[in-house]
Amino acid sequence: MTSTLGRPRHATAHIRLRVAHALAGGTAAAVWLLLPATAHAPGHTPGHTPGHTVAAPATVSATAPGQTFSAAPASSRTAAGPGAAEQDGSAVDLALPLVVAVAAVAVAGYGYVRRTRRVRTRTTPAVLPSAPPAPGTAEAERRAREALVRADDCVRASAEELAYVAEPEGGPAREALRAAEAELAAAFAIFRRCAEGAPEDAHARRQALAGVLGRCEEAGRRLDAAAAGLDRLRGLETDVGPALAVAERRFRELTARAAAAQGTVARLRERYRVRADRYTEVALDRLVFATARLNETRRAADSGDGRTAARQLRAAEGAIAQAGVGIDGVERLADRLGDAAALVPSALAAAGEDPAAPARAGEVLTAVREAPRPYDPLEALRRITAAVRRPGEARAEALYEAARLVALAAVEEAADGIAVHRGAVGADARTLLAAARQALAATDRRAEHDAEADVLARRARESAEADERAYASPYADEPGHPAGLAGAVLGGILLGEEPDGGPPVSFGGPATRGRRTLP
Repeated sequence: MTSTLGRPRHATAHIRLRVAHALAGGTAAAVWLLLPATAHAPGHTPGHTPGHTVAAPATVSATAPGQTFSAAPASSRTAAGPGAAEQDGSAVDLALPLVVAVAAVAVAGYGYVRRTRRVRTRTTPAVLPSAPPAPGTAEAERRAREALVRADDCVRASAEELAYVAEPEGGPAREALRAAEAELAAAFAIFRRCAEGAPEDAHARRQALAGVLGRCEEAGRRLDAAAAGLDRLRGLETDVGPALAVAERRFRELTARAAAAQGTVARLRERYRVRADRYTEVALDRLVFATARLNETRRAADSGDGRTAARQLRAAEGAIAQAGVGIDGVERLADRLGDAAALVPSALAAAGEDPAAPARAGEVLTAVREAPRPYDPLEALRRITAAVRRPGEARAEALYEAARLVALAAVEEAADGIAVHRGAVGADARTLLAAARQALAATDRRAEHDAEADVLARRARESAEADERAYASPYADEPGHPAGLAGAVLGGILLGEEPDGGPPVSFGGPATRGRRTLP
């Protein structure tokens, strides 16, 4: 049987025996040192009792071959008188500290030797401070999802603020943004492979998810490092006037375009049966919020409160940027639908002339030709290209153009929806969008890439819409909140950490994006 440290019990017994031997030896040494002193202590003679005298012993000598022993007469030994007794007392005083010192050194030496021998002969591993347990696969995935959403929000907010900085200014910040975008793209690619089940090994999967987390953290560090430099460049807290003028000019431009966009939405619904109301609803909501924040910015600037002015302006700039996303989305969708309507006849002709088209392609093409008007031309092109798609086969130019147009429109629609609802959208939708963009950017022109981008983008939009439906805004139904506040938090313009919606997001990573706090 062994002890908890792996040492046999008989070894422990041997140690105890050696300790006893050492103590006995130390005691014997102490007695040996003290005996002579006590034997000659003043006023005491062994064997002497009061009233008796002890005769001095006679001289004794014995001679053996090569050796002689002799003892001096008693008179010679006692002639020293009281001085000899004092010397014997001094010997006792010196012996006691010496014994204690020797014993202490012996014990310390024994302890050192014992510890050294134990370390050298250890058969069990040393007990080290335990490291925190590595997260399981589920926990690692949860952390990776949170990191992706956080890093994507930081990249989007940083791009929004940089849009208010004229070229070529802000070079370091732009470089940091490009580096962060590259890190984030790599993180999304790794996470998508994990979502698809690769790698299968649990340990390898956790390592991959740790890589996602590391990439996202590096993206945030790049943006954090450049935030202070951009603040110095813009100087919002020192003089918000120039930046406020830029924001107000963009606000007026978008307000004028918003009225036209509402008319465009009505025409798209009438001509193509396409509903684009979501774009103008977002745009108008953000413009209402921006109106109040611009007024607050002007008021704070006039009172000399530069910090509050900078905070309010950043909120207004974020709202104006998202209003632009909505209005640009309407105008772009109208262009895509017009291009698709013009391309449908040539795509139908090219598909009908394809000798290698599958047998059922004819039925699909007939259904598209005979579809009642009005119809969605983008959806018609999607059906045409899917009917004659053959992996690896060459296709007519019209079919390539049709597939690319469909994919572009799908990616743009998903990107717009995520951009203006990012406060609610999770990692799945963002990962699918990143994958769709990657497929669309493939350098080798293949119809499979366009088809993949289309499918991924539509899945991203569906996932984002599901996240939005599940999102419960803490500001939507409460009275007293400013107009547009719920939409600003939903859009990620405000961090939603305070009753008034919290600080606006600014250029930067997780450590600096919310720096525009109240005094």
